[in-house]
Amino acid sequence: MSGRGFGSAVTLPGDPPGGRRAALVWGVGVAVYFVAVIFRTSLGVAGLDAADRFDVNASALSTFSILQLLVYAGMQIPVGLMVDRLGTKKVLTLGVVLFTAGQLGFAFSPSYGMALAARALLGCGDAMTFISVLRLGSRWFPARRGPLIAQLAGLVGMAGNLVSTIVVARLLHGVGWTAAFAGSAVAGVVVLVLLLLFLKDHPEGHEPQPVPHAGAAYVRRQIAESWREPGTRLGMWVHFTTQFPAMVFLLLWGLPFLVEDQGMSRGTAGELLTLVVLSNMVVGLAYGQIIARHHAARAPLALGTVAATALLWAATLAYPGDRAPLWLLITLCAVLGACGPASMIGFDFARPANPPERQGTASGIVNMGGFTASMTTLLAVGVLLDATGDNYRIAFSSVFVLEALGVVQILRLKARTARREKERLVASRVEAVHVPA
Repeated sequence: MSGRGFGSAVTLPGDPPGGRRAALVWGVGVAVYFVAVIFRTSLGVAGLDAADRFDVNASALSTFSILQLLVYAGMQIPVGLMVDRLGTKKVLTLGVVLFTAGQLGFAFSPSYGMALAARALLGCGDAMTFISVLRLGSRWFPARRGPLIAQLAGLVGMAGNLVSTIVVARLLHGVGWTAAFAGSAVAGVVVLVLLLLFLKDHPEGHEPQPVPHAGAAYVRRQIAESWREPGTRLGMWVHFTTQFPAMVFLLLWGLPFLVEDQGMSRGTAGELLTLVVLSNMVVGLAYGQIIARHHAARAPLALGTVAATALLWAATLAYPGDRAPLWLLITLCAVLGACGPASMIGFDFARPANPPERQGTASGIVNMGGFTASMTTLLAVGVLLDATGDNYRIAFSSVFVLEALGVVQILRLKARTARREKERLVASRVEAVHVPA
């Protein structure tokens, strides 16, 4: 953040110094997240293969991703509480063990039921990574770096998605299902070793204040106080509204839509999925820089991304004829790339609204938004495809329903959040003036 926005002109007491050591430790954390995203999105390039391998229809195929996201979304608040209570290293270690076991289980699953269990295990481990990385960044870097650090974490995650669309896809069609998924699980073992050797929760001299644990009362208080802040709720709805269109496209339905409905080859479809990822990485850097300098740009960027996404989806689905032209599909994929960076803006609303001891819980609430929307849309698309005889135009129209719901909530909470941020800024400046030299 800069002097032009909330919280940027005030140097927080005990602000971490950042620096090379911080970058190294944070790098280990984002390496874990990088691998988790590879495992999470590997099904996106294997959807058609999974349908053949387990002999399932569209609804059953979507259940893989729905279950994975159901577990992920359901774990967000518990994981946030765990991070606040136990620290980053312990939670990340458990996460790596679980998502690596899930990837291995998926590689060797002989049946649809066992494969579902493996994806659920993977989703449980994956759920422990991103909130931990956000907490790690806030413990090692100054608060003014928060927006850029969060966007860089998201960018690394999209690099993991890029590995899925390029490397895992080639392995899958080169060495086969079992070797591709089992081979990729080795990456989980590598990051586990790095995590155990090099990761620390916080720099020396910046230990957080101990939080007294009061059992269920502590849990209820953490959740209630985080939810009470309009910035937390606004962050959740921003994440809900912006993330899911690209997530649904990359995680499962993009490749079938491009191949089965738009008549593309798998190679060309894979290139368009790669374009989504590359666009995400470029836009993420731009959004991080813009928000760091102009804090008031958060809501316009989020709402603008939603509007552009809705416009391009509408143009694609309503295009006369059986297939949309290539230029329109390219534009759609480029715009979908902005959804991930826009979803990160949700954390920029929740971060200043909550003290350090509630950051994990608040981040969990925010992160639950987008994955709940993604899970709902994955299910809706699968059910509508089966009900309409694979009519992708009708199935993907479900995107507009959730976007409309989210926009209404964002507009409802935006002004209230702005007022609270101004009040907090004034209070911080008054406190800074009265601090003895």
